[in-house]
Amino acid sequence: MPRPKVCLIIPAYNESSVIERVIFKVREAFKDTNYSVKIIVVDDGSKDNTAKLASKAGVHTISHLINVGSGGATATGLSYAQQMGYEIAATLDADLQHNPKDVRRGIELMQKGTHDLLIGSRLINNQGMSRAKKNGNKMLSLITYILFGVNVTDSQSGLRIFSKKALNELKWKTSGYEFCSEMLWRAKQQKLRIGEYPIKAIYTDYSKAKGQNNWNAFNIIKSMVQQRFAELIGE
Repeated sequence: MPRPKVCLIIPAYNESSVIERVIFKVREAFKDTNYSVKIIVVDDGSKDNTAKLASKAGVHTISHLINVGSGGATATGLSYAQQMGYEIAATLDADLQHNPKDVRRGIELMQKGTHDLLIGSRLINNQGMSRAKKNGNKMLSLITYILFGVNVTDSQSGLRIFSKKALNELKWKTSGYEFCSEMLWRAKQQKLRIGEYPIKAIYTDYSKAKGQNNWNAFNIIKSMVQQRFAELIGE
């Protein structure tokens, strides 16, 4: 039996202090599986040594000349996975927030063939998440439902699993954090099967400092509303 080809994508911006640890943890989580795994770091125009350290750690590194945003970096990684013929791809954050074992579990769920896009939800079991972050994520998920009709608990999660069909068909236009909601909208438009599974986010002082704040949520909502109404008018 051929080994399933899996691409693990880590979008990164100024993560030189942790990127080697992230790569090590990912390798440890997948070393005893039957997957053919390739780790990709998409360095989104970092001003530090993120790309150099990722390359030194022996993973394939794609570097943007300028910082284009999380959505753009994710799109670059998924485009690479699609072009190289991977059967499953996964994205995870570069700030040590995600446990790679949760990524592995999501891939195992994807192999059952019942979904095309799986979201690792921090809100199903939100232990350790601050009240402000819980409320901010819930608000963005509610807005995602109101604007786009996609009902998930954690629309902003960076841990996502993609089937081959999703890799071939799923595209979006935004390059900032608002892409998280737009991706779900585009998945719905393509009639992809969307699901969630519980993960436990790891919150450290570093990951809290790197994450979005609730003030940025208003900018995300503004961008989502503008895009939605622009397309409605265009129709």
